[in-house]
This record gives sequence, C-alpha cells and structure tokens, in this order.
Amino acid sequence: MKATFLGKFTKFCLDFMFYCGIPVTITIPLSFKFFGKYYPNIGDHYIIMCIIFMICGFLALWIIYYLRKIFRTVIREDCFVMENVTSLKRMGIASFLISLVTSFRLLFVITPATLIIILVFFIAGLFSLVLTQVFAQAVAYKQENDFTI
Repeated sequence: MKATFLGKFTKFCLDFMFYCGIPVTITIPLSFKFFGKYYPNIGDHYIIMCIIFMICGFLALWIIYYLRKIFRTVIREDCFVMENVTSLKRMGIASFLISLVTSFRLLFVITPATLIIILVFFIAGLFSLVLTQVFAQAVAYKQENDFTI
C-alpha cells in the first residue's frame, strides 16, 4: 500500500487513540471524583461506575490494539493472514463484552446513550465475527493459491 495521506492519518488516529486511551482509562477514578460533583448519577454510584467504565476502557484499548495490528498487515500488503483472523475474533469478543458490561449500567442509570452503546458494540461484535469467517476463507484461498504456484 502506498503511504497515502489517508493511510498515514488512519495510523496516526489509531496510535493517538491507543496512547491517549491508556491514561484516560487509568485516571477514571480521579475523573469521576471530579465529575461526580456535577453529575449525580456518577456521584451516587461512584464505585460501580468506575468499575464499569474502567472495564469498558480496557476492552476498548484491546480493540484498538488489534486494529493497529491489522493495520500493520495492511501496510505490509499482506492482510490475508491468520493473525488478522485471530485479531478480528478477539475484537468481536471484546465488543460483546463491552455490550454486556455496559448492560449492567442499566441497573443504575438508564439513558438513551447507554442503549445505543450496547447496540453499537453488539453489532460491532457480530460484524467482527462475520469478518473473521470471511478472512479465514480468504486465508484458505490464498494458501491454496500459494501452493498451486
């Protein structure tokens, strides 16, 4: 893949999200202490909200980590490899876990945004698992083709 502006920008965005996401996730307890003064739902359920958001934050970092791994294979122009199949499967699992963990938030605070997050990550999980099957089939075809040549 030629190093285009879009490619460089995408790599920058993934790296930025990953490296900024680490301190943001780690400092959730401090942030929620501050914001709990202004948002009663966070202040009233401080510990459970910290746990939910930290778990979701680490799972989101896990997804971004595997996206970065996939992007590296795209840059190498070798994206149909088993490594990407594994990455997509793990991203799907992480998406389902975010959806599940966020569902616990409904026991304390019901908001439209929470419902949307649950739905988006559930669909992302399904999409990742379908792509896992597509990539697995593409890898099989590629390996078969490589053996033929």
